[in-house]
Amino acid sequence: MDEFLPILAVESSGELCSICIMEDENAFWEINAKKKYIHSEKIFSMIDSVFSLSGLKVNDLKSIAVSMGPGSFTGLRIGLSAAKGIALGAKLPIIPVPTFDAMAYNLSSMLPVNSQFAIANSVNTTEIYFESFKLDEPGRYIVIDELQLVKKDDLSQKLNDGVILFGDSLKNELNVDYSSPGSESVAKWAYIFGKDLVNFDYDFIEPNYLKKFIAKVKK
Repeated sequence: MDEFLPILAVESSGELCSICIMEDENAFWEINAKKKYIHSEKIFSMIDSVFSLSGLKVNDLKSIAVSMGPGSFTGLRIGLSAAKGIALGAKLPIIPVPTFDAMAYNLSSMLPVNSQFAIANSVNTTEIYFESFKLDEPGRYIVIDELQLVKKDDLSQKLNDGVILFGDSLKNELNVDYSSPGSESVAKWAYIFGKDLVNFDYDFIEPNYLKKFIAKVKK
């Protein structure tokens, strides 16, 4: 995947707005801002800032990695639109990154081998995005329960003894607030696992909302 470095990575699936340039396996520049509803206001100024920090220019990039969800409908749209605009102008491929996989990869470097862990993020007052994993060896995870929508009332049935829970749905025993990956994790996942996902067909790249959003109309 060295032919796709440097990578510009965008994460906007939740409250965190995060931009990173990965120049090589050991060189990263990352800027984060966490606040509701700031993505549209801040994302391009953050992209400009990370270029300034790195000393790189758009023409130095070889690819763009973008977090694809599940997550915020608006946040994902903003992040993907920014990625598509830069990719189109610079004729760069996009590497779509599953958000929970980027989180799982990051967690797999911190948890003990054979740990079982799950990510559970709220969709609305009654539903949760859920996926569970097992750490097979350092830096390598396997999926136990595929990404799915779960009723909040049914979440406890998905959690076996010893499963460590991450996400914004419930507090975990480690007291760690981790509900979205940083853009560095998005870049790393794209670099290691994204070879088969490299895509120049921008029109066909859409976020993974998992849930259909239906606009409410007043009668």
